[in-house]
Formats: sequence, C-alpha cells, structure tokens
Amino acid sequence: MTTPDTDNGLWVRRFHPAPGGARRLVCLPHAGGSASFYFPVSRALSPAVDVLSIQYPGRQDRRHEKCIGDIHDLAREVFTVLRPWRDEPLAIFGHSMGASLGFELARLIEQDGGSVAHLFASGRRAPSKSRHETVHLLDDEGLLADVRKLSGTNSAVLGDPEMLRAALPAIRNDYRAAERYTYRPGPPLSCPITVLTGDDDPKTTVEEARAWSDHTTAAFDLKVYPGGHFFLAEHQPAILRAISTALSAAPAV
Repeated sequence: MTTPDTDNGLWVRRFHPAPGGARRLVCLPHAGGSASFYFPVSRALSPAVDVLSIQYPGRQDRRHEKCIGDIHDLAREVFTVLRPWRDEPLAIFGHSMGASLGFELARLIEQDGGSVAHLFASGRRAPSKSRHETVHLLDDEGLLADVRKLSGTNSAVLGDPEMLRAALPAIRNDYRAAERYTYRPGPPLSCPITVLTGDDDPKTTVEEARAWSDHTTAAFDLKVYPGGHFFLAEHQPAILRAISTALSAAPAV
C-alpha cells in the first residue's frame, strides 16, 4: 500500500495516520456534520484502520466555501478527491445523509472499474425507499427543533448563538440535499453491505433499513440497536467491533 503525496487537506482529514498495511475507511458525516464527528472512530480503530474523514464545504474551516446541495454532485466531488487513495479497495461508512452519499460514492467507484471493500450504511433508509420530507423548508426555529429532536448537533453549538449562526447554512443545505435525494435505478453493488439502525429512529424504520439488501449482490447484514437517530453515541463500542470484524474479514489486497 502506498500513501498519497497529498492528503487533499480541505476534504480528507487523517486524524491518526496508520502505517502501511492498514485498511482504509472513508467516513462520511451526517447532515450538518463535519469530519471531526469521526475523530473518536479514528482514534479507536487506529492503527489497524486508516480512517479518512471527509470534510464537506460550507462548515468549520470550510465555512466560506459554497455548500454542495445535491447528493449526486457531492458524491462526484468526493469520488474525485479520493482517486489518489484508491490503490486498494476502500471501505465506506456513512451516517444518515452520509449513508446515501456512501451508496452513490460506492456506485461511482464500481462504475469506474474499482472495488469497494465494504459499505456501512448507518441511520438511513435504503436508497429505493423514499419519503416526502420538507424539514428544510421550515424557518430557523423549526429546523433547529428537528435537529434538537434528533440530537444530531453538539449541544454546545445549539447553545451558542454565534456558532449556531455559522452552522445553520450548512445544516439547512444538508437537510435539503438529503430530503431531495432521488434514487436512480441501476445495478446493485457488488460489495458487502452492513446496515446499522436504531429501533426508534423517526427517520428510518427497521423495514426501510432492511431494504438495503436489495442493493447488493454480496453479503448483507442488518444490525438493530436500541435508540433513535443517533444511536451511535450510545453503542459506540459495539459499532466499532462490528466495523473491525467486517474489515478483518475482507480479503487482503
């Protein structure tokens, strides 16, 4: 395995660079989220896994850049950024909006002749299962009420007016992108898919999560945890074990 000469610093954050031989896991944040959400994952999985956390435009140190308001467009951007890292199959983990993005990213990689080691789709219904959602059309208070309900943004941000003003454009953009995402029918993926979901997630039912099985010709696993949309926070050790086990089982390159 080689390491790219550049980390594509704006997009790719390697909080704990791993030595040669480590698996690579691309982590895609939820709506309104940032690369730093995966810092604990990177720390916990290092050095066996080289975690590449993606920082979308329009937030934190990229707050002056224009947000990307379409999942398909964002997938193409991430796909291009990750080209230097594709000397071996990448595994992909995405939560909520990040799961839809991960699916589209995996599609692009496979269409380009590459392979994906594993797709972990967390907190998101299958791409083919649509809902009519309009939270992104609410005023600021309505949007923030939904964010608070899901507990998806750090409480320190929600309680700090200045930080909140800075975060709101990215939150609204990402909600719009996630809610307007449209699945385009095509061949299923050829990589294994592990789906993780909370049994009380208002955004995803267990059956909607199970429908991910229609999107791969390889192995499929569904893991249901007690909790809501951000069940990850309560079950981090179990989820990290699931990731490690799946990646350990992937064929070596």
